[in-house]
Amino acid sequence: MNPKLLFRAGLLGTLCLPLWAVASSHREAPIIGGLPRVDATDFYMFRSYEPGRANYVTFIANYQPFQEPQGGPNFYPLDTGALYTINIDNKGSGVADMSFEFRFRNQVKGLTVPSGGHQVQVPLLNIGAVDPGSANLNVVQSYTVALVTPGGGRQYAQNVSLGSTTFYKPADNIGHKSIPDYPAYSSGFIYQIGIPGCAIPGRVFVGQRKESFFIDVGDTFDLVNLNPAGPRDGNKNDLTGKNITSIALEVPINCVISGGEAVIGGYTTASTRDPRNPSDTTNFQQVSRLGMPLVNELVIGLPDKDKFNASQPSGDGQFLQYVANPSLPILLNALFGAAANVPGVPRNDLISVYLTGVKGLNQPKNVTPSEMLRLNTAAPPTPAAQQNDLGVLAGDLAGFPNGRRPYDDVVDISLRVVEGHLCGAVGNCGALAQNPNPGILYTDGVRAAGPDAAHLQVTGLIFPLDTYLPGFPYLMYPIPGSPQGATQ
Repeated sequence: MNPKLLFRAGLLGTLCLPLWAVASSHREAPIIGGLPRVDATDFYMFRSYEPGRANYVTFIANYQPFQEPQGGPNFYPLDTGALYTINIDNKGSGVADMSFEFRFRNQVKGLTVPSGGHQVQVPLLNIGAVDPGSANLNVVQSYTVALVTPGGGRQYAQNVSLGSTTFYKPADNIGHKSIPDYPAYSSGFIYQIGIPGCAIPGRVFVGQRKESFFIDVGDTFDLVNLNPAGPRDGNKNDLTGKNITSIALEVPINCVISGGEAVIGGYTTASTRDPRNPSDTTNFQQVSRLGMPLVNELVIGLPDKDKFNASQPSGDGQFLQYVANPSLPILLNALFGAAANVPGVPRNDLISVYLTGVKGLNQPKNVTPSEMLRLNTAAPPTPAAQQNDLGVLAGDLAGFPNGRRPYDDVVDISLRVVEGHLCGAVGNCGALAQNPNPGILYTDGVRAAGPDAAHLQVTGLIFPLDTYLPGFPYLMYPIPGSPQGATQ
């Protein structure tokens, strides 16, 4: 075998494990890989582009990766012993000024059937067709939303639709015999939410959705068996047939900005109880954190991945070396040579994109360097049919990295940025003030169909294309476990 090929194979075998993740943040660190219910996979934050909702910001936090639609009999409830949080920094300090905490509770009904003169509890999630009242559903999952502010302030949000502080999660998409019209059924779980201190209600939804991320997983793990300069739609999306669980929250812009600062930062975290004292419902250990996509996959070194997941943005100085001196360009250069020239260091362009926001786009007036998704709420939203999936790189200033919408192709954008597309534009790459790879438009070869195509999928039994809804909660209905309708 050619010695150069042997060297390349050996290098890849030892180094490519942390090169690309399975998806935006799926199973990205050793500890979280064994805790799927609290594994944050994607985080979105954007001005609502549903018609008539431009004065709102939508936050979507996805959890539980790689859900097989046929995952019965228990399917995919959220963890009742965990704390799921959407955090908002509206001062640029790297510290959350508003945290929306979601906590879940199971009501186990113990449904029975008569057998041999006994009422015997059934082993299934449902014993008949599931209706909005959940009469045939054996386990009903509910949740509360608490707004937590610095200093220990904690107030529960109101379910304006039901007149209580309790919200409900729809059953997962078991199949068409159990839930014949899942779009209509699940839409009944979109609630108006009264947020403490906010005069106008927002909206909230928690439930199963079709996996919203798109990437060629198989070829990525096969020593990055891709053509990074090939067509953007030349590969398959290996996540097309999977589902995800989404926590979606829409809040009026005026209720999340502060002191005339239009830029907000956002990230999601999940925390679990101390395994040494599981009955303690007050002390939690953070095990998952996600703001900007692909950071823990493409930027943070393997030994620090769990530390990053347990950390707070205000302490991100400890990870600065990974941003200023990234390893990914070195690895890509080993793979593809002159097709992936290495930009100079330190990478001030990446510090701008990942840690401070881009000046003139989404950088707060006073900012503490910290990794989170940042959104300039003064930038008007782009209607669904007009969105460009390359976001700001293509002139669509309402897209990534100014926030993130479901349709934004963050893999292609991130590859181009990491390879120096913005060198000199938002910060130099060492002494270099220009793109070291001009004319190369990096891609993983997978694109989504876009939110404007969503209407094509609603009436089908299965939703095979990677499309999105044009309105809240924006992610497509989940793939059913059984596509067949009732047979008897």
